[in-house]
Amino acid sequence: MSSSSFSNDWPIDPADLHILRELLKRKRDLAQQPVMAERRALWTRHAALDSQRPMILIETGGVLDEVVPLSALQCQANWARAMERALREEIFRAQEIRDDYVVEPWLEYQWEVNGGDYGVTTVKQRGENAGKLASYHWEAPIKDLDQDFDRLHFRRLSVNRERTLAWKALLEEHFADILPVRRRGSYWWTSGLTWTAIDLIGLEGFMLAMVDNPAGLHRLMAFLRDDFLQAMDWFEKEELLSLNNENDYVGSGTLGYSAELPKEKAGTNEAAPQSKAAPQSRAAPQGEAAQGDQGARLADLWGLSESQETVGVSPKMFEEFVFQYQVPITQRFGFIYYGCCEPLHQRIHIIQRLPNLRRVSVSPWCNQEKMVNILGDGVIHCCKPNPAMISTDVFDEDAIRANLRATLQVCQEVPLELVMKDVHTVNDQPARMGRWVQIAREVCAEFGFESQ
Repeated sequence: MSSSSFSNDWPIDPADLHILRELLKRKRDLAQQPVMAERRALWTRHAALDSQRPMILIETGGVLDEVVPLSALQCQANWARAMERALREEIFRAQEIRDDYVVEPWLEYQWEVNGGDYGVTTVKQRGENAGKLASYHWEAPIKDLDQDFDRLHFRRLSVNRERTLAWKALLEEHFADILPVRRRGSYWWTSGLTWTAIDLIGLEGFMLAMVDNPAGLHRLMAFLRDDFLQAMDWFEKEELLSLNNENDYVGSGTLGYSAELPKEKAGTNEAAPQSKAAPQSRAAPQGEAAQGDQGARLADLWGLSESQETVGVSPKMFEEFVFQYQVPITQRFGFIYYGCCEPLHQRIHIIQRLPNLRRVSVSPWCNQEKMVNILGDGVIHCCKPNPAMISTDVFDEDAIRANLRATLQVCQEVPLELVMKDVHTVNDQPARMGRWVQIAREVCAEFGFESQ
């Protein structure tokens, strides 16, 4: 399918193409730097629980307006501006922040999928906050779990292959001589279910139902579990899944590098299709056909489960109303990353029963010592300092060092990630992010880890 069939969607401006091609050349050059090969190797060993040092990351997506403001973009067409912004963000991260993010030598696309709905609509009204993330409220569409349940149905998913292949053709036509084009990307973030349940019946409705209508809530959670399972089956059958074992965002704030994924197929020594971007020291040859367009299996992927919304729920009720419904889903993945912002130590004795658990989130509100005592070095501890450390008016380096030292004191003997996540402002000082990374490296060096 030629991209010309969608020319109105992706208008071509020679000036836009020139800007994008120059940015892609910079991306290619960054991907070829020796440090990127070193980081790939470190991440791969880290995922195998053979960490050489703590891995350090900082998220930039929440402060994109401060890193790459719209006023800084030079392209004119909407599609080109979106690509330009993503490339400038990645280049800024590599050149200015210098965390352990890896620039890979690919230009990526993914299938255009319509996720459908559950038969009802949840409309969220957000407040005004000068263009930044703000609170929201919504009217839960399911008022009565018993009377309204029949309004729900499984999501009816669909994929627009024609449009996706046209987009791929456009990328190959204009940019494949600089970087090979490959399919990559995910179609959901979490398989935790409670976010969706609360969208449907409200947070208060969810909490009250555990006491007032437990049978109704069990029915809803079973429905959402079965819907997610049927969606997973559909993605596999349609061969839409792609591997996430490289610099893919996985879990709630890390990279997916792993030599253990994809898994070997049962009864054979054959692994699922692997892309040519396995850890290496060079970029892929120009024009080389990118592999990985075959559909991956769920067993080849990292998955995420979490339940932030039930932070105030007892471990017993969490296990009854949430965890038991997450288990059949999490078992389908190769590895599981569990948790996000919830203080996971309160329920980690339940979560640790997952046989494929490989990473856990250690949020700012988590008891790090308890997590280490229970889990030891059998999983990766993804520790997340409070983002207020770099967001407030005063950038207090002494406080940052003290915070990082406290974490290293407890976690220095376990596979450790230091991830500055959920940053929604840096007080219009993007250089703070690079400085935080440098401080983190210096503190790690104090504990005997080689800095990079």
